Amino acid sequence: MARLAGITIPSDKRIVIALTYIFGVGNTTAVKVLKQAKVDGNIRTNDLTEDQINAIRVILEKDRRLEGDLRREVLGNIKRLKEIGAYRGTRHSRHLPAHGQRTKTNSRTVRGNVRRTTGSGRRTLTKT
Repeated sequence: MARLAGITIPSDKRIVIALTYIFGVGNTTAVKVLKQAKVDGNIRTNDLTEDQINAIRVILEKDRRLEGDLRREVLGNIKRLKEIGAYRGTRHSRHLPAHGQRTKTNSRTVRGNVRRTTGSGRRTLTKT
């Protein structure tokens, strides 16, 4: 089992998919990192050699913010928006969508407005 950036990545998956388990590494980033490290993306994680794992680790730690640092940065950005009173900050503090999505229908459960249809829970009558 390989550990990268403090995360144990799954050993039974292809390495290009397994890298996306790290917070801050998406599909595109995983492909770029593997290309830089000269590792085939279709190889399984448990088939990697120590040299390949070290090459991937060096590239990830050198170039990118991952896991704890990235989470801390994102939370800091949200906290800053709340403190300056920006619109996005107030939406975050109310746990509502912050990027212009509609709220009439799609964020009902977050707002606490759960509507139930009248006939959805009704049982059918059976003749005996």
